[in-house]
Amino acid sequence: MSRIAQLFDRLRVEKRPALIAYIVAGDPTPAATAGLVAALERGGADLIELGVPFSDPIADGPVIQRGSDRALKAGTKLTTVLDIAKQIREQSQIPLLLFTYMNPVLRYGLEPLARDAVASGIDGCLLTDLSVEEAEPYIQAMRQAGLDTVFLAAPTSSTRRLELVAKYSTGFVYLVSRTGVTGERASVSGNVAPLVAAMRAVTKLPLAVGFGISTAEQVRSVGSLADGVVVGSAFERVIEENAASSQLSLKLEALARELASGLLSKNE
Repeated sequence: MSRIAQLFDRLRVEKRPALIAYIVAGDPTPAATAGLVAALERGGADLIELGVPFSDPIADGPVIQRGSDRALKAGTKLTTVLDIAKQIREQSQIPLLLFTYMNPVLRYGLEPLARDAVASGIDGCLLTDLSVEEAEPYIQAMRQAGLDTVFLAAPTSSTRRLELVAKYSTGFVYLVSRTGVTGERASVSGNVAPLVAAMRAVTKLPLAVGFGISTAEQVRSVGSLADGVVVGSAFERVIEENAASSQLSLKLEALARELASGLLSKNE
């Protein structure tokens, strides 16, 4: 059983959702990322999505786009991210999901990436721009290596698409709360409850909701419906605003703790 599956099994007993933290690996520097992950874990993050910086991040809003740009300028590549994962594994067993686009994966090679990801301590992969209908070679390579494959489902997904996402996902399913790109929003989308219900009708996998979630109140609201809540842009904004500060880790930890405060037991 993967670390991701073990996490959700444990949280099911604890009757609380997971706080899933996304950061761009290598932002502000590759050397800083392992320490930032440690800060997020101290603050209450349960799973880390390590974003591979990409020059054309079409699914990401401006905050994460700027984070990708900083990481690329700092020399971060896919190989760098795998090295960062190794550094994280020296001090933590927190589940790690490699979050990337298809182009870097194709350049690296499916089988080599699967092999090297496992050797680096990665637990699963999510490719934002890979259509589930065309994912068979990718799924085969990842599954043979023992990696989870997480796919996205959106409010616009047809029933057939939801069924395919359920069929090919392992670990959990990532539900996109709204159409468009990532980024902080003033309120939780009204699409969340119907999308969670539609996905629960076709799978027993844990469901995590992301895109537009940035406050403890929003985390609490989404966490009452889903098994996990994904926060990315809010963490990246802290990194952006404190990149040169000695207080960066402390501020990132504080935000994680604030957001985790919204993940009370569903019995409370």
